[in-house]
Amino acid sequence: MHLYVIRHSDPLPGADGLTELGYREAQTVAARLREIGVTHLYASDLHRARETARITAEATGLSVEHHAWLREPGHLAIEQGGTSYRMWDVFGETVRATMPPPSFDDWQTREPFTGPGLNEAWQSFTSEADLLLGRHGYRREGGRYRMLRETDDRVAVFAHNGTVLLFLAHLLMLPLPLVWCGFYSWPSGITDFLFETHSPEWAVPRAVYVADTSHLRAAGMEPQPRGMGDWFEQLR
Repeated sequence: MHLYVIRHSDPLPGADGLTELGYREAQTVAARLREIGVTHLYASDLHRARETARITAEATGLSVEHHAWLREPGHLAIEQGGTSYRMWDVFGETVRATMPPPSFDDWQTREPFTGPGLNEAWQSFTSEADLLLGRHGYRREGGRYRMLRETDDRVAVFAHNGTVLLFLAHLLMLPLPLVWCGFYSWPSGITDFLFETHSPEWAVPRAVYVADTSHLRAAGMEPQPRGMGDWFEQLR
């Protein structure tokens, strides 16, 4: 099975929608997913994700299921340098200030990640993600997924940058704070998790590519640095 997690296309500044560029980006996402042979579509219930998914649905003839749990946990914030940031924009210098760095098992005991709401949001997301995977024949047991049936499903999930990072941490068993400060998903970026099998019983996710935007560049479009914060200037 492949699980494709897609960040919505270029968003309207300060509004829940897509720009004109975003609609053109979404067309390239749809063409790519149609070429892949996607079989199932899920999306966040926010408009920018719904619209991105709708264009793929029209291109493939598939229906879309919308779920509130695929939203970013936007209520989680962190203050850095006197400015409030979304929790997934935590600075690397904050996360890696002490050694050893946070681990998959202990990151929730490390400051500044001990505040109210974070553990609840993480547990809620991981539970919902595993319920979704269970619908496609993969049941989480410890760090592995038991294959309940053989499947070649190709599942696309349209969500948000913060949601993509949650999937990366959960499926790859990485410390969430290190994922937050170490990864980014461009608008219309596609992350592909292959559920790799070496026996008839177990599967383990492998990220084949993360936040891929080659479909945009092939169409003559440059990825747009939305929601990057002030560190985008360092890419220039």
